[in-house]
Amino acid sequence: MEAYQWKSGQPLTDDYIARFEKTGGLFDYNPWQEESWRERAAWLDEQRPPGADRQRVADVLRAFNERAGAAPEALAAAEKLRDPRTLVIAGGQQAGLFTGQLLVVYKAVTLIAAAREASVRLGRPVVPIFWIAGEDHDFDEVNHIDYLSPSLSVERIKLEHSAGIRTSVSRTAIAGEQWAEAIGQLGGSLMDTEFKEGLLASLREAAEASGTLTDCFARLMARLFGPHGLVLIDSDDPALRALEGPMFRGLLERSAEVNEALLARSAKLKELGYEPQVELQETSANLFTYGEQGERLLLYRTEDGFADRKGERRFSRDELLQRAESEPRQLSNNVMTRPLMQDYLFPVLASVLGPAEIAYWGQTGEAFRLFGMRMPILLPRLVFTLVEGTVQKNMQKYGLSLEDVMERMEEKREAWLREQDAYGLESRFGEVKTLFRSAYEPLVGTLGEINPGLKKLGDTNLGKILEQIDFLHHKAEEGLRSQHESGLRQLQRIEASICPAGRPQERVYNIFAYLNRYGGDWIGQLLEQPLQVDGKHRVIYM
Repeated sequence: MEAYQWKSGQPLTDDYIARFEKTGGLFDYNPWQEESWRERAAWLDEQRPPGADRQRVADVLRAFNERAGAAPEALAAAEKLRDPRTLVIAGGQQAGLFTGQLLVVYKAVTLIAAAREASVRLGRPVVPIFWIAGEDHDFDEVNHIDYLSPSLSVERIKLEHSAGIRTSVSRTAIAGEQWAEAIGQLGGSLMDTEFKEGLLASLREAAEASGTLTDCFARLMARLFGPHGLVLIDSDDPALRALEGPMFRGLLERSAEVNEALLARSAKLKELGYEPQVELQETSANLFTYGEQGERLLLYRTEDGFADRKGERRFSRDELLQRAESEPRQLSNNVMTRPLMQDYLFPVLASVLGPAEIAYWGQTGEAFRLFGMRMPILLPRLVFTLVEGTVQKNMQKYGLSLEDVMERMEEKREAWLREQDAYGLESRFGEVKTLFRSAYEPLVGTLGEINPGLKKLGDTNLGKILEQIDFLHHKAEEGLRSQHESGLRQLQRIEASICPAGRPQERVYNIFAYLNRYGGDWIGQLLEQPLQVDGKHRVIYM
């Protein structure tokens, strides 16, 4: 397994990983300094403000993981939270179809690896908790997976939104026939292997026991990672919501202060030369509530309370405070307040985040301090690229590095094709055009002395002849490509496998195609490796 530094596409995240000193105090702890870990643990032991009751949190975790069919190792990990010495490595993702994109799996791997490493480092229990963002309502973001077809095109399997209401994914029902259709499409996309029938059977079993995407997601993640001690929780779980009322009350009562703190930190980001990841409004409440039909409504402050974005549905301050007291499930966090709620619920030693998440957490530091909290250590999620045997062999054949494929594949493909041009088509057509111009343009100039109209006609004629030469050149190149179709297809497969449509593999493909080809042992073998959470990109050769 090779590792190298990479650019995340988020300048703040890249600096956080490689040049922490440039981040200007936006973050409370430098993850690369050993003392940060001991300092954070000591702060949690001695200064963390009162949060949710540990015993009740452990009850909720155990019940949720039992419903998800978690392994004994995961249930035992949940029980460890009852011990006041136990700390948490937390991280999460939305509940995607069939676990969603590969990056979701890699976040789970990072959580497990980071908790294991922290436990050894501190000599105390550290539990990995995967926070399923089931409260999110963007169904179209999580209702599909993409796969590579035999024709090397990226195809999609998708669940339709039957309800039509923009409510939380955990409250969006999925009918049995929808599951059956999606699993049938997945089966059609997978090649026949020794693992295929078992995989599809496990999917059917999980789907039959699931009423929502979150239910199925939890069951599949529990099967993959429960034996490694990963604990799951849904942010929209009613039992968890019942513990969140006091924090919701604080967020409502101090809504203006919270938003001012977020805006102040966003301004500091701009001063440091970074662009804030989340756009905030002066009246943002950074909380959601639910309407009469169950629709999730983002709240904004008004003179006498709160309202939705259009101001059509209004709520008094007392009404929402009453919801926090007696119906906390009628409230929900946004991305800016979810980190605060996470720290209220759990003794978070560190949070595992993707590149964009690290960037927007950079806006939250002052909001943490409003509640006597400190931002936890932030760990960049492990990044992997899976390179299959045939792809690796062809990369070696064409002298391609992973950076070549991800950053300059078009350039490399055209350079290879030019090398195959034994006829020198590029230069010869260029010479022909130059020779033609040199002979024809003086003639056109002479014609202009006879009649200006002839000059104009000659220029037009010149352009048309050059167009015909270019047309013939294009046809010749097509013929050359046809001659080397096999090589070009091999190059296309390399690109489609590693960087489909110019996007990282982890953000496009799903884990099931790889489980179908290689079984599940490689995940366990990966977790047995001494994985260092260091912000580097790793290549796994399958």
